[in-house]
This record gives sequence, structure tokens and C-alpha cells, in this order.
Amino acid sequence: MQIKSTAVSLNVADVDASARFAAEHFGFTEAMSADGFVSLAHPTAGVNVVFLRTGLATFRPQEIAGPAGQGLLIAFEVDALDAEFERISAAGARVITPPETEPWGERYCQFADDNGLVWQLVEWVAAPE
Repeated sequence: MQIKSTAVSLNVADVDASARFAAEHFGFTEAMSADGFVSLAHPTAGVNVVFLRTGLATFRPQEIAGPAGQGLLIAFEVDALDAEFERISAAGARVITPPETEPWGERYCQFADDNGLVWQLVEWVAAPE
């Protein structure tokens, strides 16, 4: 198998709110959209992020058609995490976790969009032991 592209699809109440958040703070752009749907691309992320309005009749399988979010993190590895944290928080994003460093060398911070999705930035500051 050769995978040609990758996307993560998330059900949210307000598609436009999550799309604006991803564009404003993370540099995503709209690749395509329709009523209740938007696919966002990023020049370096290697993954598209798709938002679907919760309750779309076309969503399959219906038994998992609820909102995304609980236990879900959208994580991106970046350089200069502290500078990115300052930029995004200064722009008004809701901070969930300010920069912290785990014992294994993972430095991270977290933000939430208006749908409650958690967006995490990670920078490796030391090799895991």
C-alpha cells in the first residue's frame, strides 16, 4: 500500500470556529468546504484536518457520530515552542497548559478552540532516557 495523503476528521458543533482557530493560530488554509464540512491543509504539517458538523446525516457509522474531543489532542511538533506559545497566547487563544517539560524531554503547551478541542505543541528539548 502507498498512502497518498493523511487526514484527521473531527465532529464539532461549530465547524467555522475550529477552522478559524486552526487558520489564525496554526497557519492552516481551506482546501475545500461545503455545508457542515471544511478540510484544512498546511504546507508543512503532512496532514489535513477536517471538521464535520456534529449531526450530519451523511456521517458513517452513525453510532459514533457524536462530538470529538474527550481524550483527543491535536499535537504538532515545532521548533521554538516558547516563542510559538507567546505568539498564540498573545493573539487571544485560550491557554489550557502553559509550557511544561516532562522528565523524558518533551516540552509542550496546550490551547483550546471554541469547540473545546485541545491543540498541543511539542518540542523535544532532551533525548528520552
